[in-house]
Amino acid sequence: MRTGGQLIVDCLEAQGVDRVFCVPGESYLAVLDALHDSSIQTIVARQEGGAAMAAEADGKMTNRPGVCFVTRGPGATNAAAGIHIAKQDSTPMIVFVGQIGTHMHGREAFQEVDYRQTFADLAKWVEEIRQPERIPEIIGHAYHVAMSGRPGPVVIALPEDMLRDLADVMPGPRVEVAEPAPTRAAIAELQNMISTAKQPFLVVGGSRWTASAVGKLQSFAERLNLPVGCSFRRQQLFDHLHPNYAGDVGLGINPAVKARIAASDLLILLGARFSENPSQGFSLLDIPAPKQALVQIHSGAEELGRIYTPDLAINATPDAFLDASADLAPGPSASTVETAHTAYREWTDDLPQTPGDVQIGDILGHLRATLPPDAIITNGAGNYAIWINRFWRFRQFGTQLAPTSGSMGYGLPAAIAAKLRHPDRDIVCFAGDGCFQMTSQEFGTAIQHGANIIILVVDNGIYGTIRMHQERDYPGRVSATQLMNPDFAGLARAYGGHGETVEKTADFVPAFERARQSKLPAILHIKTDPEAITPSTTISALRNASIRSQNQ
Repeated sequence: MRTGGQLIVDCLEAQGVDRVFCVPGESYLAVLDALHDSSIQTIVARQEGGAAMAAEADGKMTNRPGVCFVTRGPGATNAAAGIHIAKQDSTPMIVFVGQIGTHMHGREAFQEVDYRQTFADLAKWVEEIRQPERIPEIIGHAYHVAMSGRPGPVVIALPEDMLRDLADVMPGPRVEVAEPAPTRAAIAELQNMISTAKQPFLVVGGSRWTASAVGKLQSFAERLNLPVGCSFRRQQLFDHLHPNYAGDVGLGINPAVKARIAASDLLILLGARFSENPSQGFSLLDIPAPKQALVQIHSGAEELGRIYTPDLAINATPDAFLDASADLAPGPSASTVETAHTAYREWTDDLPQTPGDVQIGDILGHLRATLPPDAIITNGAGNYAIWINRFWRFRQFGTQLAPTSGSMGYGLPAAIAAKLRHPDRDIVCFAGDGCFQMTSQEFGTAIQHGANIIILVVDNGIYGTIRMHQERDYPGRVSATQLMNPDFAGLARAYGGHGETVEKTADFVPAFERARQSKLPAILHIKTDPEAITPSTTISALRNASIRSQNQ
């Protein structure tokens, strides 16, 4: 006989779980007690949003659900930020939420929440386990739901009395999900389309990728002479210095890439949903019928034709599709990959100079030249991330953790998850001052668990992205975008980590090397000029252009 709490942990061990992220709560004490005697490492976060973001990042790295435990009510709602990321990023994740006792339902008991209603739009499936004997069945199904089709988050509520009840059941087997694959007819039709295409373009994105699939993708692009673009924050799917790479397809897109997609006569979306950011606000392709011949390959059948009606829809994972297309022959492509890659290099080789004593371009140039290809780069959201999206050279699969959902605060929890998963690799988190303070308390989690990450806090004293839009739409009318910040380097030292302040470009290289050598979680507080709002413009230029436009 096992308690419900013990059965939860038994089932997770049966699924190969080696690490969970949590903020403890009295509503699931029985699970915490069971974790004490388990093989699973419990990572204690400081706030449920950080715990959920770290679990989501772990799911990105393993292609199996990242696991998070949070308490009921405010614990669950705090975790919603990470659940939303898992949904929009198509990441497998399971969030276990403490719940009131089963005999109290419907009375608005202490911290009572109807999780089916609360998370209906954020999760692929929401369930509550009311009988401990059903734990193996429900957890097995949760794994199937989280990993199959288009992956995503599952939320499971755990009434506290159920976790203390006894049941005589065994954990289910390890779950492996079906891998949809193309039909022969679909591959034959694709060959016909490629055979006549003169300006094809391939956009890759989504999840369910593996290192093996990325290797096959490179061979596929080479054989078919295809220029390749990576969807927003999926740049790790293709080596940026490979001659077939054309650039990222997201925010701040290279105009040459945008023009190439618009002029293509065959657009292949492999794993990519081509949602708002890559589609340039749903403007790049006509809806529902694009002018280009469109091939959409996606592991989730429900995503095929959801926005754009494809000429050929293929329900397949990237791996299965690339295996099935190994014999495809190239067509008479007039769109040479050399031209596309040259345009990418022209767009990204030169790192621009901006106002102020600290040049982020020079800092990025140093990191590009010195960090190994397997270094993992994490970030959240903000204008500082433009430097990564446009100028970083992603060379290998598994080196990028960034939210396609555009969630602030993601970089730090993701970096912690990355260091725990890959302790021998360099993990560098880029964060703006506003972004960092969304989850800055998780630096304590890094200290507690020995995750010696390096965080580059780019501090310009403003919510930069919002200020940029503010100056474009309401020039000179600054409202709610100023920040009064602490000494971030001092904060690192207060936690017991390594902290230094960078006020001139020349300060960075020695500070970064000291941070690496310290073997401690580190914060480098990089003070930048707010005028340097993006790599290509300033606040004054935006404001003046907006005023001129309004006066015309």
